[in-house]
Amino acid sequence: MDALSTGFLYAVSSSSTTGKNKDLNEQQEYFRRLEGMGLRNRVLVGFSIRDRASFEAACLHTNGAIIGTAYIRALESADAEGEAAGGGAGHVPDITGATKKFLSTILT
Repeated sequence: MDALSTGFLYAVSSSSTTGKNKDLNEQQEYFRRLEGMGLRNRVLVGFSIRDRASFEAACLHTNGAIIGTAYIRALESADAEGEAAGGGAGHVPDITGATKKFLSTILT
């Protein structure tokens, strides 16, 4: 796959369903094996990336992590908060604010 790819390789952190909370520290040996393969493409980890600790655990031996379900949930929560604050079902959610709030939980 590495020879046929350009960009990055998506490494699934576990065989669980996306959005499940798994301890990524249990996957460090797998990430170390990927690191030791000398791949030419960057390796990004997905699944179970939900906060700073899981992001950092995924990045110890890879080039980064992809946050999916946790980010979508943060957007949904911001949308629900906007509706509850009187915006109604037709309001436009504050995607920028929700994204900044979510990133602050990952980066700080």
